[in-house]
Amino acid sequence: MNNVNQQKIPFIFTSILYISGLVLFLEWLYPVKQITDTEYIGIFVIYAIFCFFISILQVKWWLSFLLKGFGVYFILNGVFSSYNFWSPMWFQELYANFFYNVEALLARQWFELTNMFRTFLFLIIIWLMSYLIFYWFVQVKRIMIFSVLTFIYITLLDTFTVYNAEWAIFRTFVIAFIALGIANVLKEVQSENIPAYRLKTRPLWMIPLIFIVLFSSIVGYAAPKLEPQWPDPVPFIESAINGTGIGGGGTIQKVGYGDNDSRLGGSFVQDYTPVFTAFMKEENYFRVESKDYYTGKGWVNSEQGEYVEQVGRDITFRTFSSTIETEPLHVSLDFEKTANIPKLIYPYGADHVETPKTGAAFWLDEQTGEIATKVDNKDTSLETYEISYNRPSYPLDDMRESGVTSDEELLDRYTKLPNSLPSRVAELAQEITVNHQTQYEKVRAIERYFSGNGFTYQIDDVAVPSDEQDYVDQFLFETKIGYCDNFSTSMVVMLRTLDIPARWVKGFTSGEKIEDNVDGEGNDFYQVTNANAHSWVEVYFEGIGWVPFEPTQGFDAPNDYAVDTDNQDDVLDAPEATPEAPEQEPQVPEQEAKDVFSPSKEEESKFDFTWVHGTIIVGVLLILLAILYWKRNRLRTHFIERRMMNKKDAEAYQDAYHFILKLLNQKGFQKDPDQTLREYAVRIDNWFGTDEMGRLTANYEQLIYQQNVNNPINEEVSNLWKNLIKRILG
Repeated sequence: MNNVNQQKIPFIFTSILYISGLVLFLEWLYPVKQITDTEYIGIFVIYAIFCFFISILQVKWWLSFLLKGFGVYFILNGVFSSYNFWSPMWFQELYANFFYNVEALLARQWFELTNMFRTFLFLIIIWLMSYLIFYWFVQVKRIMIFSVLTFIYITLLDTFTVYNAEWAIFRTFVIAFIALGIANVLKEVQSENIPAYRLKTRPLWMIPLIFIVLFSSIVGYAAPKLEPQWPDPVPFIESAINGTGIGGGGTIQKVGYGDNDSRLGGSFVQDYTPVFTAFMKEENYFRVESKDYYTGKGWVNSEQGEYVEQVGRDITFRTFSSTIETEPLHVSLDFEKTANIPKLIYPYGADHVETPKTGAAFWLDEQTGEIATKVDNKDTSLETYEISYNRPSYPLDDMRESGVTSDEELLDRYTKLPNSLPSRVAELAQEITVNHQTQYEKVRAIERYFSGNGFTYQIDDVAVPSDEQDYVDQFLFETKIGYCDNFSTSMVVMLRTLDIPARWVKGFTSGEKIEDNVDGEGNDFYQVTNANAHSWVEVYFEGIGWVPFEPTQGFDAPNDYAVDTDNQDDVLDAPEATPEAPEQEPQVPEQEAKDVFSPSKEEESKFDFTWVHGTIIVGVLLILLAILYWKRNRLRTHFIERRMMNKKDAEAYQDAYHFILKLLNQKGFQKDPDQTLREYAVRIDNWFGTDEMGRLTANYEQLIYQQNVNNPINEEVSNLWKNLIKRILG
C-alpha cells in the first residue's frame, strides 16, 4: 500500500523536497573556494544544479547517464583542453591522461594524480550525490540524516578553518526544517491513504509551516546572545596534538598579518581581501615589528616590550644611522573598515605621522619597532594617516667594509640560537660562505643561496615540524618547500651561526599598483591586501644600522643603494629593485598549471574561448526551452494520455480531468466561484455542441464521492477525454 500511495504524492511537493536537498548540498560546495585553492567553484555549482535537474525529471536511466556524462565531458574539455570537444586530438589527450592516472592509482602514488583527473573525480562525486539525495529526500524521505551532517560539516569548518558559516547555518536551518515539515506531512498522507488531489487543491497548509520556520529563524538570529561560555576549542586541540599553533598540525590558515609566530609552518589559502591603499612615489616595504628569539619552531620576543608614548606624533624609532643619505617623502594610507590592525604600518625612515583621528597617540616599543596606535589609551585601528619619512640609501662601500659590531649587548641578542639547533645548519652556512670574507659578502651569499639549490616557493602542502624537528632544519634539508616565513627564518638563523647579527621582520609589501601619477605630482595608487603580508630579514652593519634583505623567491626588497659609479663592481653587485610577487602566487611547474583550481594565463584565455562556445550552446538550449514552453500543452496532453493508458487508476483520471479544467481556464472559460462542476460542464458542452464534458464530470464526481471506484478509465472515457482536448486546443 505504501508504494502505491507514494506514487500519489504530487510532483510539486517532491520537487520542493528535492530542491531543498540541492540547496543543502550546495552548502557543502560553497566553502571549498575558501578552504582550498579552487578557483572556479561556479563550475561545480552549475554542474550540481544540472545533475539535480536531470534527476528530478526522472528520465530513463540511460538518458540520465548520457546527459550527466556529457556534462562531465564538456567541463573537462572546456577547462583543460584547447581542442574542440569533438576533435580527435582531444580524445587522444583524454585517453593519455586517464591512462596515466590509472597507473598512478595502481602504484598508490596519490600525489601524482593530475588536476584533470582530480576534477573528474570531484564531478563524479557530485553526480552520485544527485542520486543519493533523490533517494534520501524523495523516495524514503529521511531528511534528518543529511541535514544533521550538513550542520556538523559547516560548523566544523567555521570552527577550524577560515570559512565564516554564520549565514550558512541560518540558511541550513531554514531549508532543513521546511523540508522536514513537508516530508512529515507527506508521510502522514501516505500512512492515512489521503487522496492526492486534496494536497493539490489545498496547498495552504504550507503557509503556517513556512511562517513558523522563518519566524523562529529571524527571532533566533536577531535575539541577543550570550558571550561564548567555553574557550575557543582550537588552541586546546592544537595543544593536545604536540602544542601545534598557527598552521600547525596541517591546519590550513588564511594568509594575512597575525601576532602569533611561535609555531610556523603549514599551508595557507589565498586571500585578496583589501587591507589598505597607499599613495606614494616609491615602492616600500611597510614595517610593523621585528622579533629577536628563534625557538626552533617559530619566533617570540625575548623580553616583554616597554612602550613609550611618542611626543607630538614624531616617531623616534630609527633602523639606520643618522649619517645615511636619505630622501624626504610622504605616504598616505587609507584602511578598509574590516581591517583591524591597531599598529602603525610604516615605511623605513618614518619620521612624523598625521591623522584626523582626535586623541590618537602612538606608543613605541624600541626593541621591536612596533608602534601601537591608541585612542583614549585603548588600542585602536586608525582609518587613515599620512607618514613623512626619510627614505634611506644604504652605502654599499661602507657595507663592504663594515666589520664586527662593538655593541656586545646587541651582538648577544641578535646572534642567540637554541641549543637544539642541528649542527648541520651551521655547517651549511659555513659551506655557503667559505669563499667570502666580509660580512656583506656572506650576507649576500646566503641571500642568493635560496634562488636555486632545489628550493621552491609554495603555499600548499607545506610541512609542519614535529616535536623532534627544527623548523629551519626541516626546510633546508628535507622539504625545501615553503613561503616567506621559511626563507626569511632560515636566512636569519644561518647568519646567526656565523655571528652576524640578524633579526626577523614582519609587515607588508607595496601591493599592486592600480594607477600611475594619480595626483599629477608623481604619487602612484597601490592596493595592499592580506596576500601582501610578508616577512623578511634585517642585518646589522656597524656604522650603518639595520639593512633589509630578501631571500624569498620572487621578491626583491625595494632598497636604494648609494654606490660609487666609478666602481663597476659595486654597481653590478647592487640588487635591483624589481617588483615583488604577491605572497600567494608561487611559481608552479608548467604541468601543474592546467587545473580548474588555479589556471594559467594561457588557459584563462582558452577558458574564455570555450565559454564563448558554451554561450552559443546555452542560447540554443534557451531556444529549445522556448519551443517546449510553446508546445507545453500538447506535450502534457501526450504524457497524461500515456499515463491514463498505462495506469488507469483514480489518480491518473484526476490529473486528466484537472488538466481539462486548466486548459479551459487558459482559453477563457473561467469557472464562476458559485458554479458547480455540473453547471460548468453544461456551459462547456453548450459551447462546443457536445456532451463530453458532462459525461467526464459525472465520472469524476462518482470517483470523488465513491472512493472505492476501481479502474475509472476505460476506452470510452479515454476517447471522450481525447476528443474534448482536441476541441479545446482547436
